[in-house]
Amino acid sequence: MFVFSSIEQYHAQLQEGNITCVQAVEHYLQRIHLTKHLNAFIEVYAAEALQKAKNLDEKRKLGEPPPGKLHGVVIGLKDVICYKDHAISASSKILNARFPTDDGTNGRGFTSIYSATVVERLLAAEAIIIGNLNCDEFAMGSSNENSAYGNVLNALDETRVPGGSSGGSAVAVQAGLCMISLGSDTGGSVRQPADFCGIIGLKPTYGRVSRYGLIAYASSFDQVGIFGNNIPDIATLLEVIAGPDEFDSTVSQKENPPYSLELSNDQPFRFAYFNEALDHPGVDREIAFFIKKYIEDLKIKGHEVKPVAFDWFDYIVPAYYVLTTAEASSNLSRYDGVKYGYKTPMPNLELTEFYKQTRSAGFGKEVKRRIMLGTFVLSSGYYNAYFTRAQKVRKLLSEKIQLIFRDFDFILLPTSPFTAFKAGEKLHDPIAMYLADIYTVMANLVGIPAISLPLFKHSNGMPFSLQVMANHFNELSLLQISNRLVQQ
Repeated sequence: MFVFSSIEQYHAQLQEGNITCVQAVEHYLQRIHLTKHLNAFIEVYAAEALQKAKNLDEKRKLGEPPPGKLHGVVIGLKDVICYKDHAISASSKILNARFPTDDGTNGRGFTSIYSATVVERLLAAEAIIIGNLNCDEFAMGSSNENSAYGNVLNALDETRVPGGSSGGSAVAVQAGLCMISLGSDTGGSVRQPADFCGIIGLKPTYGRVSRYGLIAYASSFDQVGIFGNNIPDIATLLEVIAGPDEFDSTVSQKENPPYSLELSNDQPFRFAYFNEALDHPGVDREIAFFIKKYIEDLKIKGHEVKPVAFDWFDYIVPAYYVLTTAEASSNLSRYDGVKYGYKTPMPNLELTEFYKQTRSAGFGKEVKRRIMLGTFVLSSGYYNAYFTRAQKVRKLLSEKIQLIFRDFDFILLPTSPFTAFKAGEKLHDPIAMYLADIYTVMANLVGIPAISLPLFKHSNGMPFSLQVMANHFNELSLLQISNRLVQQ
């Protein structure tokens, strides 16, 4: 029976001839079939994945050239990452031909005409892409209850949400449906579902990984992120997908270290934490207790761990939602039903009315809420009152974080103020849902890397995580300390 524990172990099995890529893919296809009720996958590329696996097995037998870093590694993609000649819909009715229009005919779904840079790099490293994964529509949500394809279920407790927006990507790794997966993180959409599902989730520095081919939600916040079960696998995947890209002007030209080869580091580190976060009225008391206890354990092990005054929590979530909805309002204006996707019947409709009806029917409730909020904060009468002020908060927050990193290597926070909640519990209270992001959006506002580490278990049986943040482009030290923390 095939059992996956790490990429290194899998590659060793392949070299020893104990397993083949075809057998690995067959294993995951069977797992996907047996757990299809979890609704993690939108589309499974079964025939294509098996053919790729067969080709890799034949190549390995020939012995030349040497296998790629991700040779035969089975990976799932969030349904916002373009893969040439494959359908992509951002889990939205407006981009998918499966959903009938009002007259009963199908709309024109969207098939990507190119691959995202991260996908090109996965394929060049000989990865096997097994399918695309369910998510909140246009990556807007914290529970994966906003998808046109229906809810994704948490494999640990199917009455609970897996988190969002990358819920399908998290469950695919959690339930053993692929080896590793990619999601996107605009305000916690990798780290929060990783927390709810008990796996590792990394959001790299803004600009570390190309966004070319990633469907935009909020362009100055979005970042491709990684889900996995161990730090070496996360490090290996980051090595492959990170680095300069001529198609994305926001990508850094900084050197991309060999993360997986430099994970050992036994030096003591300096950690900052915020009492305001751990004593916040919205955080679960058990989560706060265990993280405070963990902080004391870090001190005993020789690390410097100190509280830092931070009185910005009341501003972070409002600033984040003002800015991201404004960017979403602009980015989503391109979906009008004229060129592809859902469209309302046109007879006797003027163009403006056609746009209104198409977008009203094609977008889901949460997406429409955020578009309208973004349009409002960008309007001439409110631009300075909301958007400009939120930008000032973002700048001040960045300055505050840089001051902290002068004296400390890392910042410790909870990933979420609570464990995975019941499906439907917060669906009709958007404010409560937005507050679920209180500890994750800061990393996106200031563009720093952050990781969610599943170190704890709540008395309700669900996992919860410690979130560790580092300064810009310090992914190597972040992965080094994470590797130590998860092994302790």
